[in-house]
Amino acid sequence: MRRDVFQAIADPVRREIIELLSEEPMNLNAIAEQFDISRPAISRHIKILNECGLVVIEQKGRERFCIIKPDTLSEIANWIDPFRELWEQRLDAFEAYLEQIQPKTKSKDNE
Repeated sequence: MRRDVFQAIADPVRREIIELLSEEPMNLNAIAEQFDISRPAISRHIKILNECGLVVIEQKGRERFCIIKPDTLSEIANWIDPFRELWEQRLDAFEAYLEQIQPKTKSKDNE
């Protein structure tokens, strides 16, 4: 079953796991040590991240390592980019508006 990526990143624990894995691949125990929740709960979070394609799990000997898949994250970034551009334009317009009205405010303060 392929899960929705946005459902996966909606959870703060899963976002934190992604952050950890962006630095280096980690085994399940190392990830679990970073949180105050049970190892089975971490395993469920990892399973969801795996099902939506954000993380792959590789068996190395007796350990299972979680590795981030940056190509899936770039899909999310590509989806978000148009919205980022829109908000930057709106903030730029708001900043320009504030600069227009600011001299009027200063001149009233000097009176």
